[in-house]
Formats: sequence, structure tokens, C-alpha cells
Amino acid sequence: YMILTMDERRKKAQELMQAFAERTGIQTQAQGRRYLWTDAFAVCNFIALAEHTSDTAYLDSARVLIDAVHQALGSYRDDDTRRGRLSGLAGTDAQNYPTVGGLRIGKALAERGKTEPYDEQKEWDRDGQYFHYLSKWMHALDTMARAVGEVKYNRWAVELAKTAHRAFTFTAPDGTRRMYWKMSTDLTRPLVSSTGQHDALDAYITYLELSVTASSFGDDAGLAQEMEEAAQMAEAMPLHTDDPLGLGGLLFDAARVTQLVATAQLPLRGLLRAVLEAVYDGTETYLRGDALRYAAQHRLAFRELGLSTGLHAVSLMETLNTSVLHNDVLAEQLDALRAFAPVAETIELFWLRSDHRRTPLWHEHEDINDVMLATSLLPDGFLKIMRERHDETTV
Repeated sequence: YMILTMDERRKKAQELMQAFAERTGIQTQAQGRRYLWTDAFAVCNFIALAEHTSDTAYLDSARVLIDAVHQALGSYRDDDTRRGRLSGLAGTDAQNYPTVGGLRIGKALAERGKTEPYDEQKEWDRDGQYFHYLSKWMHALDTMARAVGEVKYNRWAVELAKTAHRAFTFTAPDGTRRMYWKMSTDLTRPLVSSTGQHDALDAYITYLELSVTASSFGDDAGLAQEMEEAAQMAEAMPLHTDDPLGLGGLLFDAARVTQLVATAQLPLRGLLRAVLEAVYDGTETYLRGDALRYAAQHRLAFRELGLSTGLHAVSLMETLNTSVLHNDVLAEQLDALRAFAPVAETIELFWLRSDHRRTPLWHEHEDINDVMLATSLLPDGFLKIMRERHDETTV
């Protein structure tokens, strides 16, 4: 039972995405402010709105946004001495291969110079490339490929996967493969050498997703080695987290795995069990704390909205299990997780209140907050990786 009707959810998501589009200058492309994480979710939201309204103008918005991101974040910053595309390509080649040099995060400050000392606090505001942002963009491109039936978007995602994997992974002194957390804009040096806890898992599932989509177009993504390396790295990392955004990410991963098992019969049930177990333990720990009882000025909305979006995946997984998988263990796990499902709407209703969106912290992160609130209200655009194509052209 939901307090908000589907119509209310759609209308609010439309308002939020319209405001975001106007504020960040999507139509003006390079002049607008682009941020890779937010824009990845925004692409999925436009696809969701197209599906919920049957208005293809939203797909046009998704196309324009994708091109704007590739133009702005696929090029060096205005305050950089380097010029042109990160890939070094120009003209038609730059248009045809927009992701082969990776994509900048879009942070406010330029990346740390080679001789500048590391400052942990300042590093959060500095540019560069993050793997977990690139993988969200791969997912957004792949979602677009499936929504409009155009293989080029999947090919761009696969090119980005190969570039990112090559740049971010390395062999440690003990012989194991690891991943850097943050790389320089040109992908030549690590800016933060530690490893993101779920980056390898995210890589593995994203590569699987891209490969399944490629094969639906008659393509071979050629990501077998990357998948194998990502799977080995993921096995070495603990899954448990009680961070709301991390939990939302795990639920997103679980939703994709469930869809891949259901539609492509991939042997991932053991992985799915482990992820859902970590989600249950982590969510229970998180909800035992007081975080959701803090006043709005002390809360980071987008982190909570990551969790609320992920919690919507529980019903999607239950539907697939009932109709396709018929797995008793999965049914038990999802049944246990359903107890947390109302938390999603609690978070949404809190952030839908206009007085809660007047705090300095909300305004500081307004773009990401608005977009992720819209994602939570209409989560299918982001969570569903199997969808009907609007049109069967494969350009």
C-alpha cells in the first residue's frame, strides 16, 4: 500500500526533472553544468517519464543530455591547459567514439596537480574520473539502447567499460588485481589509490548487463576477461555496509542480477543470496540508528534517496520470482526485506516537503537531490534492465 498514487509520483517527477533541465542548461549543451552521476540518473528518469506518459519528447531530452555529457565531460575543462576531447580524437571520430577517453566527474575544482599535496577534504571537490560514476553512465547508455532500440548507445557503454577497466585496475605487489578509487582526468595516474568497496561488484554486474544487451542486438561485447577479473576482485571484497547509498547500490545490483537470472538464465543465484543477505543486515543496522530522525539540515538527501530507490527493487524482484524463478530461498529473503519497504516512502515524503528542501545542505546538492528524488518516485527507469523497445531500428 502506497500513500502517493502513481499519478502523483509521475507529476512530481515531471516537475523535478523539468526544473533540473532548465537549471542545468541541458539544451545549451557545453554551457550547462554537467555532473556525471546526476546526469546518469537523469537519463534513466527521462526514459521512465517517456514510458509513463507515452511522450517521446522525454526520449529526445535523454538524447540531448547524453550528447551534452559527452561534449562537456568528454572534454578537458575550460581552466585546463589541455584542450579538446579526453580521447584525443577530433571531428567525426570524436562524435562516433565519445566515451573511449572516459568521462570527467564534473567537480567544481580542477584535479590535483602532479606536485600538489593530497588533501582528503579538498579531494572531494576536485575533478578526475571515478569508476562508480563511469559504471552508472554505462548503465544509463545501456538503458537508452534498450529503450530506443539503437545499438550505438550499448557500443558506447562497452567502449567506456573497456577503457575504465584498463585504467582503473592494476596488479598489486601480492599478485592480486585491485581497482583504484579515483583516476586523473586523462586516466594516466591514480588520484586516490584505495579501492571502493563495491566497485568490483558493480563492474562485474554492469559488464554482464552490457553483454546481454549487446547480444540482443547481435553484437558480442567482448568483455569476458574484464568480467572474470571483476568477479575475482569482487569475491575478495566484503559486501556488508550500513551506508544508505551503499545499500541502495547493493539493492540495484540485486535487482539487475535477478533480471539477468530470469531472462538470460545466468548462474548467479549464489551471488544474489549473498548480496541480499548483506542488504538485510546492513539495512537493519542503519534503521536501528537515528539517522532518519535527524532534522533536514543535518541530512544528505541523495544518500537516503539511493536507499529508497533500492528498496523499490524488492517488489520488482518479488514479481520476477513469482512469475519466472520460483526460488524458495529468494522468496524468503525478499519476504524479510519487504518489512523495510515502507521506509522508501517515508524518505520520499520527508523530502517532498518544501520546508525540508529549503536548507543550505539541500541547495548545495540541489541537482543531485532533485534528480534522485525523481528516480525514487519513478524507479523503473533506473532499476529495470529488461524492457520493451520503443522502436526496432539498430543504427
